[in-house]
Formats: sequence, C-alpha cells, structure tokens
Amino acid sequence: MTQAELVTAQFERQRPQLRGVAYRMLGSLSEADDAVQEAWLRLNRSDTEAVENLGGWLTTVVARVSLDMLRSRRSRREEYVGGPLPDPVIAAEDENDPEHEALLADSVGLALQVVLDQLSPPERLAFVLHDMFGVSFDEIGPIVDRTPAAARKLASRARNRVRGAAPVPDPDLGRQREVVNAFLAAARAGDFEGLLAVLDPDVVLRADAGAGQPELSGLVTGARGVAQRALIFSRVAADARPVLVNGAVGMVRMENGRLVNVAAFTVTNGKIVEIDIVADARRLRDFDARGLGA
Repeated sequence: MTQAELVTAQFERQRPQLRGVAYRMLGSLSEADDAVQEAWLRLNRSDTEAVENLGGWLTTVVARVSLDMLRSRRSRREEYVGGPLPDPVIAAEDENDPEHEALLADSVGLALQVVLDQLSPPERLAFVLHDMFGVSFDEIGPIVDRTPAAARKLASRARNRVRGAAPVPDPDLGRQREVVNAFLAAARAGDFEGLLAVLDPDVVLRADAGAGQPELSGLVTGARGVAQRALIFSRVAADARPVLVNGAVGMVRMENGRLVNVAAFTVTNGKIVEIDIVADARRLRDFDARGLGA
C-alpha cells in the first residue's frame, strides 16, 4: 500500500467521527459534510508523514473549519442556516449504521443541538471537543486563541448554560414509544384531555415549516397551547411512521417516497417535554429516505 493509499484509508476510518464533530459544531448535515471535505483537501495539501496522531490532527482541522463557519454565520447576522432548528438525524428504529452511531453518540438529541446553537462559537467548540470527544484543553486553547486555562473556562461556562437547558430523555426507548404513541392516538382521535395527559405542563413545541408556511412555524409553550396545535396536525399524526430522530423516538410523514415532515419528541419522566418539527420542504428534499419505508 502506498503512502497516499494509507493516508486515504486512515481518513476514511476517521470520517464518521469527523462528521460527528462537525455536526455538533454546526447543527447542519450539509455544512458538516463541507467541513469534512475541507479537512480532506487540507490533508492532501499537507505533509503528514511527521504527524504522530492523524486522527487528532484531522479533528483539530475540522474543529477550526467549523469554528470559522460559525463565526462567518454570526458575522453575517444570519438566523440558523435553513431555519431555527438543527438538521435532524433520522434512522429507522432497527438501523445499525456506524455513521449514524457516530453522529448520535453521547445522546446528542435535537433538544441539546438547539441549546448548543445558543452558545458563542468558542464556547461551543470548547464544550464539544472536551466534553463530547475528550480533547484536552492544551489542544483546544490554540484553536480558539486562548490559553488552556481560558479554554477550560469557556467549556465550564458552556456546561453551565447547557445544564438544565436541554432536557434529558428517558433512557428506555420502549417507554418513550409508549408515551409518543399515546400522544399520536389522542391527536388522531381529537382527544384534548388525552393530549394533556401525556404533555408536561411546560412542554415546548418548536416548528420550522419553511418560508412558504410561516404561520406553521415558531414556538408554542405550555400543555394547552401544544395540545391545540396537535389537534391541527391530526392528519399528520394519522400518516406518521415511527423512526429515531437524533437517537430518540420520533416520527416522519412521507409523500411519494419523500420526507415532508419530521418530528422529534423528548420524553422525560413519562411526559413529553419537547417536540421539534421540521416540515420545510427545501430542507428535507435531499434527505435520504432509504430504510424508512419509502
């Protein structure tokens, strides 16, 4: 095997983790792929024979590229790319895909991705690299132009902001599914009291239906408001197919083999505390629907 072939093989082994780092940093699957591709280009332009830890080198490159992309996004004062919600990672409930496993390691649910997007770019990088991937602050400091001690403070500040802001889902997927199924059954039946029974009093619903349906986008809080919105979407519930969304129980709705609606549910202590819905056709049109019963 030539040196070039060896480097290519090493890169491909690292690709799932690199994409996981970029996704946590950016919340966008397409941008994560762009960051990984940029790392590949830089790898091919670099002399890596003296690099002892190629995986660490690549992780640093992807982190730097992602940080630059986040800063560019902020400097343009843009809203989150594609809408207020991160891209969902969708998998069939029986799927065993290493790429998805890397994206979803450490229970990075959609609710946590929403919170990560509220951090400053340096905070997000320090938290993601250290708390999720075990990168040392000695390595993180130079990436964010800070001392290791200052990088540690960034991660600590991010950790404090994340703690309590992102609900932790019940670990039992079977129990999650029972609660979500009860919610869907109540929505289909127009059972308002049944909906209230499975919703946390402070439940939050976020929806991104795209520019074409602004009236269906936005934030709804409180059990009664979310239950009323759920009754509006009863037709969607009738056609729902079960999936995993960012490792938690969710559902999709499809038309002619294409995704038209993705919903992620966060179930905590037997109640739904958060529902995140992506129904923007522009964002969903490129999602791979294989394995979802298309």
